[in-house]
Amino acid sequence: MKTVRFLREVYDLDTLDTRFTSSSASPYQSVIDARSDPAVSRETAEKARALAQPSRWRTPEFAFYWLVFAFALPYMFWTAYDVSRPSDPRFSNYQRYLSEGWIPGRMVDVSDSQYHTFRQNVPFMMGFLICHPLLRVAWNAAHSKKPGWASGGAARLFLRASFDYYFAIVFLVILHGISALKVLAILHLNFRVVKGLPRRFVPAATWILNISILFTNEMFKGYRFQPMAARLAPADSSLALWAGWLDGHGGLMARWEVLFNISVLRLISFNMDYYWSLDDRYVGAVEKKQLDRASLSERERVLTGAEPGDFTFRNYVAYAVYAPLYLAGPILTFNDYVAQSRHRAASIEFNRTVRYGVRFLLALLAMEIVLHFDYVGAIAKASPKWSTYTAAQLSLLSLFNLHIIWLKLLLPWRLFRLWALVDGIDPPENMVRCVSNNYSTQLFWRAWHRSYNRWLIRYLYVPLVGKSSSSSGKWSSVSRSVATYLAVFTFVALWHDIKLRLLIWGWLIVFFMVPEWTATWLFPRRQWESRPTAYRMLCGVGGVINVLLMMSANLVGFAVGLDGLQSIISGIFADWSGFLFLIIACGCLFVGVQAMFEVRESEKREGVTRFAGVLGSELELGFSQPAAQADQKVDSAEDEDKCSGDAKDVGGNVRATAGLTVVEKTVDEEALICEGDEGDGEVSEEDESEPEKMEPREGVGAGDDDFEEGED
Repeated sequence: MKTVRFLREVYDLDTLDTRFTSSSASPYQSVIDARSDPAVSRETAEKARALAQPSRWRTPEFAFYWLVFAFALPYMFWTAYDVSRPSDPRFSNYQRYLSEGWIPGRMVDVSDSQYHTFRQNVPFMMGFLICHPLLRVAWNAAHSKKPGWASGGAARLFLRASFDYYFAIVFLVILHGISALKVLAILHLNFRVVKGLPRRFVPAATWILNISILFTNEMFKGYRFQPMAARLAPADSSLALWAGWLDGHGGLMARWEVLFNISVLRLISFNMDYYWSLDDRYVGAVEKKQLDRASLSERERVLTGAEPGDFTFRNYVAYAVYAPLYLAGPILTFNDYVAQSRHRAASIEFNRTVRYGVRFLLALLAMEIVLHFDYVGAIAKASPKWSTYTAAQLSLLSLFNLHIIWLKLLLPWRLFRLWALVDGIDPPENMVRCVSNNYSTQLFWRAWHRSYNRWLIRYLYVPLVGKSSSSSGKWSSVSRSVATYLAVFTFVALWHDIKLRLLIWGWLIVFFMVPEWTATWLFPRRQWESRPTAYRMLCGVGGVINVLLMMSANLVGFAVGLDGLQSIISGIFADWSGFLFLIIACGCLFVGVQAMFEVRESEKREGVTRFAGVLGSELELGFSQPAAQADQKVDSAEDEDKCSGDAKDVGGNVRATAGLTVVEKTVDEEALICEGDEGDGEVSEEDESEPEKMEPREGVGAGDDDFEEGED
């Protein structure tokens, strides 16, 4: 029983990220203190259960669904396994992409270069995970013994930032060799831009410079010395030979430019946080509001975590090349990094970190087992004749391919976040839900690479939208929203890689959101309040369409490309059996979507209203699962904040209404950081006004909670 209880805790949402189970507006220390108060816990649980529907898991409806699962899941795994056996006549076509496995009698598919690199370097990264925090302990011990050494937040920030700065230099040299100088040169250039230009030019200069860096890094292949020398001297000259020698000392990861895209986000974060810190309303904000820096909430850390004096070159390099998060993230804002360096986040607890580590190991084991039995990556890489596969085989190979893509991204993000947690920094969790537990296109992208999504909202989406266009006409708002989404996803595609298929992928995402918006507009939930079951079924149909569209977009962007997708679709519809399979598959997806709805209701019943509501049915954007309170009146502002799908979101989010008008319900930074015109400007959950009153201000950055934790 202890083992079962421990595994339940391992897969608890609080283990994954405390941001899912607590408000970002409240210091997490208050959550810890509330654990010892049974009355508070009981009251919270009762409120949560009041917002959730009765369980359907044991109803006749779900008895039928369980039968579908009992047949469909084994069939799915068997189909992918069957075409991966040596007895399959096409096995010889892709056998060259397989390697010896550690499971007896099975080879392993490590044809994906990203996962192959990660798999090879896991022992080295685990070594860093152990040694890096131990070196910090030794560093802190050595400095704390110096005469006159003071304790407190400022001293802790100095110790951590100094260690991170020097370790960053060594880390860059180990990773990139001579190319470490190129990385440092770019960092210095960006720092000089933000510090040297007048404040009003900083945003434009920041974006122009960093987007230019993305393009030039790609265009000049990391600025290799040999091609540059070839333009100046003959190939056999001493200059060319010396340039070749320099290129040959590129460290463990010579292609530094491939990994630098994630650093560009940190450079922009530093510049924009500095730009906003110079706003008169931010100066001395913590002192004006009499906030305790030792117990800031996450929202306060993101908005006002760093003071103008914290934006030094040492802190900048320490943040930009913070070893645990340098290679792949998750992405942490500069303000949050400084705040957590000054005072350790209360959310970092030993037992939770251990459980998170176990969860990572179980995910790694799942990936290894899948790759030993389903060779979908190798099959796709061998450019097969898709017409030789049945419709069921094509569809399920595509589905498993997406799962492998999800796992190969999840594993490094989880490992690097685990490293950061061990080191005393709590970055956001990147993967919120399993890739198969999503029915909304928009909510899927908020849950996939979540820290990047939060970054996009804070530094790109809200500044692009500017002031809410609530006074404009509906269609003006719609066109502006679509244009903003196109701009954001174009940047997302180019940031991933400057390739046409990724650009097509980015545009497909926006295009595939249109049916979701349209359906929400045509079928508003308020018209179905008297028929909640019918509305749930209608939402299920929409969810099936969304799942098919999301699979198509991701296959184009990350798996087989546009031509490959066309071949797969042609293979599925080659004869009548393909149509029959598609109908059956849609029925199974419908069952899965209904289970997704009930999973979110179960989370509410367990007291996780924020996470369950936001990811389940918080938005009226898309085929939202009908909330329990469809026919329930909201009696208080507090309850209204917790209701899913109503006019308010928990904490304040970017959202879209059923009329497709995008309203940026942001944190009222002015109320947080200075005395308001009315009252003392204190912000509370109940204080946040209706969405149309919460407009982002020109020139003022959005809080991280502009896109609430669970929604990402």
